[in-house]
Amino acid sequence: MNKPATIIFIKNPELGKAKTRLAATVGDERALAIYKELLRHTRETVLQIENCEKYLFYSSFIDKQDDWPNDFFHKKLQPTGDLGTRIKTAFKEVFETNQPVLIVGSDCASLTSEILAKAINDLKENDFVIGPAEDGGYYLIGMNNFQPSVFEDIAWSTEQVLPQTIDEIQNLGKTFGLLTTLSDIDYEEDWEKWGWEF
Repeated sequence: MNKPATIIFIKNPELGKAKTRLAATVGDERALAIYKELLRHTRETVLQIENCEKYLFYSSFIDKQDDWPNDFFHKKLQPTGDLGTRIKTAFKEVFETNQPVLIVGSDCASLTSEILAKAINDLKENDFVIGPAEDGGYYLIGMNNFQPSVFEDIAWSTEQVLPQTIDEIQNLGKTFGLLTTLSDIDYEEDWEKWGWEF
């Protein structure tokens, strides 16, 4: 088995373009500051995982001068298409050199290095691993072999994402493990509950 890999999708942290649902109540500047904090948390959490390649996919442009160290992250641009297409294409690319592969979001304030380590370890016994989000989606998904169908015909950004994904995994006859359920930071109340002062 090749070296494990973690994919991170991020939006380039630009004013007025990040965390728009959060910005609706806290304003663009506060939303951007919160998103930068979430990026910092995600970066520090992923950097704690040893013996794992790290791939960072930007939404708009590759930034070689940001806080994500070039020596530790393979920096790439997200493919075009809807979320499922972009994730599927990124997985396909990373699977060419690494196995197993998982992807994590960049807006989960409760993500820990222990959860990431458990995800990689769980893939020794399961075909898939999923980190459920409280809104019915997931903050993490990983797999041992590339299975593109789990990203196809999914009602993205709805509470159906997790159940539809699990249905497809079961249709494939594959096994999966579930991690701790966490909350994404999409709205002001999410940050008030799960975030921190800075």
